[in-house]
Amino acid sequence: MKPTLRKGWRFAGAALLAGLLLLTAACGNNGASGTKGSASGNGNGGGGHPAAAKGSVTLVIGAYSVAKDSFAELLPAFAKQWKAKTGQTVVFQESYEASGTQARAIVGGFEADVAVMAMESDIEKIRQAGFITSDWRKQFGDGGMITRSIAVMGTRKGNPKGIRDWDDLTRKDVKVLYPNPKTSGGAQWDINAMYGAGLKESEAKTGKKDPAYAKDFLKRIHRNVESLDKSGRASMAAFEYGFGDVIITYENELLSRIKQGVAYEEVVPSSTILIENPAAVVDKNVDKHGTRKVAEAFMAYLHTEDAQRVLAKYGFRPVNANVMEEAKGNFITPPELFDISYLGGWDEVRSTLYSPKGIWYQVLAGN
Repeated sequence: MKPTLRKGWRFAGAALLAGLLLLTAACGNNGASGTKGSASGNGNGGGGHPAAAKGSVTLVIGAYSVAKDSFAELLPAFAKQWKAKTGQTVVFQESYEASGTQARAIVGGFEADVAVMAMESDIEKIRQAGFITSDWRKQFGDGGMITRSIAVMGTRKGNPKGIRDWDDLTRKDVKVLYPNPKTSGGAQWDINAMYGAGLKESEAKTGKKDPAYAKDFLKRIHRNVESLDKSGRASMAAFEYGFGDVIITYENELLSRIKQGVAYEEVVPSSTILIENPAAVVDKNVDKHGTRKVAEAFMAYLHTEDAQRVLAKYGFRPVNANVMEEAKGNFITPPELFDISYLGGWDEVRSTLYSPKGIWYQVLAGN
């Protein structure tokens, strides 16, 4: 089966926007060590939890970088609902960083009330450190996930290098971009997709998964990597600045840029991974701050059809079945879609791929 391409169109301000994205990525949007007040109230910066004004409540959001655009719409919408229901103004403090960086910051003392991560293993880091005590997978439904996506490739207008599938990324004339898995959850999804595609290819040829074949497949692609950026958003900014011939990224990140008029084309490979993005209340922090009620209400809101429609608008695949049915025409179904269980689950993936002697670090060392 053939992979699928989707075209986008350029708008006059694309170059300016690329520069702004690069500046945002470089500045880290205040990072996890500082926070930012939203339009719903005037927040105070700093690594702790700012004091709420009379008649207001402050909610600190620690999220992975790619969530930023959709949350710019979701947070004011929730604040409006909360105000109508309770009469209380929500003051949001926001931090957007690479998922792994954000998780480590929360464990290290960044007092986020709600954690929104690229992958469940980063939520689990927070839980294992004692900050999440509830059953975050069952508390709000949908297995604790608020969005889905898939790993895809993006090329420039006209797909000048003729990229059609993962194999094309092994060619000597192709420069590849994806972020650094040490800091970025998106990068781990990208690597999982390529490694899994290698396993699928070996299985098709021999009837069984061959890790050595998949490792070599990943190694041949990695030889062409031009840079490993801190986050998926930083990698996209670098691509928009002119680096690389092809970017491996979340489908939602690419669709969002295409929708805004940037002249990219989406290449959906013949075999790729289903991405699932979780969110959770950080129990230790909400109990300390007295914000459990509003934090849980916000988490419940993220699972509503209204919020899921907003997320779909930004290219995410909704976890809500009704909204996904409405939006399914916006998404391409790859010929072969596997999930993390095909790789043995996150515990196995962390051990096999990302442990100090794991396959990824062997590839990085050229072994």
